[in-house]
Amino acid sequence: MNIEGRLAEDSRAAAKGSRLEFALQVLRGRWLALFASLTILAGVGGGYIFGIYSKEIKASLGYDQTTLNLIGFFKDLGGSVGLFSGLIAEVTPVWFVLLIGWSLNFVGYFVIWLAVSGKIAKPKVWQMCTYMCIAANSLNFANTGALVTCVKNFPENRGVLLGLLKGFAGLSGAIMTQIYLALYGNDPQSLILLIAWFPAALSLVFVYTVRTIKTGTQPNEVRVLYQFLYVSIALACFIMVMTITQKLVPNFPPIAYDASATLVCGLLFFPLFIVYREELHLWNQNRIPSSPKNEKIEIPAQSTPRSEEMERKSCFSNILDKPPRGEDYTILQAIFSVDMLILLISTACGLGSGLTLIDNLGQIGESLGYPTQTINTFVSLVNVWSYFGRISAGLLSEKLLIKFKFPRPLMITICLFLICVGHLLVAFPVPGSVYLASVIIGFSFGAQYLLFNAIISELFGLKYFATLFNFGGLAIPVGSYLLNVRITGVMYDHEAMKDLARKNMHRSSGEELTCIGAHCYRKSFSILAAAACFGAFSSLVLVFRTREYYKGDIYKKFGKETEAQEE
Repeated sequence: MNIEGRLAEDSRAAAKGSRLEFALQVLRGRWLALFASLTILAGVGGGYIFGIYSKEIKASLGYDQTTLNLIGFFKDLGGSVGLFSGLIAEVTPVWFVLLIGWSLNFVGYFVIWLAVSGKIAKPKVWQMCTYMCIAANSLNFANTGALVTCVKNFPENRGVLLGLLKGFAGLSGAIMTQIYLALYGNDPQSLILLIAWFPAALSLVFVYTVRTIKTGTQPNEVRVLYQFLYVSIALACFIMVMTITQKLVPNFPPIAYDASATLVCGLLFFPLFIVYREELHLWNQNRIPSSPKNEKIEIPAQSTPRSEEMERKSCFSNILDKPPRGEDYTILQAIFSVDMLILLISTACGLGSGLTLIDNLGQIGESLGYPTQTINTFVSLVNVWSYFGRISAGLLSEKLLIKFKFPRPLMITICLFLICVGHLLVAFPVPGSVYLASVIIGFSFGAQYLLFNAIISELFGLKYFATLFNFGGLAIPVGSYLLNVRITGVMYDHEAMKDLARKNMHRSSGEELTCIGAHCYRKSFSILAAAACFGAFSSLVLVFRTREYYKGDIYKKFGKETEAQEE
């Protein structure tokens, strides 16, 4: 009996030890890191729903449209200047980058909430701009920590992967809108408070599970990524249905908002089952002993004289001595390349003009006489269709590239022409045109954002991807400042002042400046359409420059690296 009892106890201890080892494998695995990255990116949507709470900032602080657009520009500036996050990520662990991100998010938005709710003295305009810039800059740390890490973990499927990751980031605004409606109802001030604490809570839970994991490619890797994608599509479709339902039902009951937010959270965390299943499969597979005849001796890599010579050279000496496209460029080689310049021009025109519409949706809806609930619908539509644009661009561009050698830069050209059409629908509105414009620009904006990141990783390599894609993002606030602040905001205020003059009225100090009518945005959005068209023709130059590169196998080197790791 003693022997049997001892054997049973040993068996239980072994089972307990196996469960602990399996739990550690799950926590250290690539799939949980991917899920954690998706969840973190699902909470970065504070900047994407600026159109909902911008009206509250304008009314409570007595700003005109130019001042509000200036704050919107600093939001875009903070959300695009990611060089600091990229450089920090080069020398620090991922968890440190993510912690900086949620700290900036909480501090920035919390102070904005204190100002808008009147709990602190009214800040000066430059102070509000600083708070917004700090808050929005957290997006770069989340992108750098989550997106760059996952691309390095799954380098051979970056089209699908980037579509999935950027899709969740694009959908984040719509997710937060559903949670906000359930928790606070129609209270824009409370929305700002939600934006402050919700991303911080997500980051704190998952911050230590996101890291670079060097493993070979799994045979079923693409299939599993598609399963993550199917869950996200179900989430996006559910949010879109609920958004339309909430618009059509006059008095949507609070309990229905609660049920909607609960289902959204359930779908958001459903991929945990996929993570568990895949890690269990790997666990069972790794327990099968490998045959000794398959073991190979690993030969240490020898540095070539060429690489040793380049290491001794100054970083400025090889700026013009660029490697072939697809190899690892240095930071300066990429920055001073013609390809990067063209990408910056098309990005400033496309994403800069797209952000102008997103930032002005609240005032566009107000000028055309739409109620507040409808304006919320516009913002949700932009976010949902931004998601569809990102996943569609990732999947479609990957399929077309592999099967037909269709270059990704040509997809950017198509997106920019679509953005041009969206701007014309706002410039010359007809009944329902703003709904269509929200869908078109949301889709095209999301697709271009995805393609921009994918092209940088393909043309300049992955070694300095964290810094280079953040550098490329600098074009976004440049375009936003020129198109949003200097053109759209100024022209809106000019039209509003003309309306007051026609009514023989004068604006009192601190009074909100409002323009009503289709003429408010006609000239400015006509200029935005022209800018998007110019960006489209600029991107065609990149299409011709890279056509030979995209005719080859751009993933060939990663296949060789996977074979070397397996050996």
